[in-house]
Amino acid sequence: MALTKSDRIELRLTREQKTEIEQAAALSGRSVTDFSIPLLVKEAEQIIRVERDLRMSKKSWDAFNEILDRPAKPVSGLADLLKRPSVFED
Repeated sequence: MALTKSDRIELRLTREQKTEIEQAAALSGRSVTDFSIPLLVKEAEQIIRVERDLRMSKKSWDAFNEILDRPAKPVSGLADLLKRPSVFED
């Protein structure tokens, strides 16, 4: 089922920007609208996702920092591993 497209966005561009976008749309066999919308939506989704992923409540932030502030626990065998010669040395 096709969605009705009724909303519009107006953009102000330089002549060069408009020409470049029109050329890219034509080269890809699409209208400027069909060329532009997926790119704008993808960028918007990425910005929204980053904003959502990086935000957390004060309670969550405090809990996260409390975990980071805990003393490191010894890892069995790590000290011995670090004493061995590197496999990347000549």
